[in-house]
Amino acid sequence: MTTLDPSQIGQVSYDGKHATLTFQRRLPHPPEAVWAAITDPKQLAMWYVQEVTIDGRLGGSVHFVSGGGKLLATGRILAWDPPRLLEYEWKVKPRPEMPSGEDSVVRWELGREGDATVLTLTHRNLTRGKAIGAAPFAHVVLERLASHLDGQPFEDFVQRVAEMRPQYAPRRASLG
Repeated sequence: MTTLDPSQIGQVSYDGKHATLTFQRRLPHPPEAVWAAITDPKQLAMWYVQEVTIDGRLGGSVHFVSGGGKLLATGRILAWDPPRLLEYEWKVKPRPEMPSGEDSVVRWELGREGDATVLTLTHRNLTRGKAIGAAPFAHVVLERLASHLDGQPFEDFVQRVAEMRPQYAPRRASLG
């Protein structure tokens, strides 16, 4: 098991029936390398999802398939400013395990800090229940991104998500 750095824990904030996930990471790679990792379909398939199609431009589209085809997310690109900003819709159609689907927005912001990148990942407009499930997943996805950029193998994804679930379990007081 990887040692957990408390500063790596993302924030889950609530506004009514919706939630926002926010993560920040300092990656020892230039923004151009991080940008390529989050926008190049071949790289994305190595660390994020199995199949990716991106029409990389403002108004373009994203199409992600993961989990052996169990998850299909699509959407329009709302912001495209290489190598600083990528924002897109994350639309998942209803299915048995997600009867209401999902209609949210994912935002990747890259800031230069010397030779490194400060990455801020925000996933907003999630329903409360889906946010709790998505938070440990997003945490581990960012660990996989860091491993990919470092050229290192990554431990078992499913096991790592299970290890991270308690870190993102809802606290009664914070659910308002």
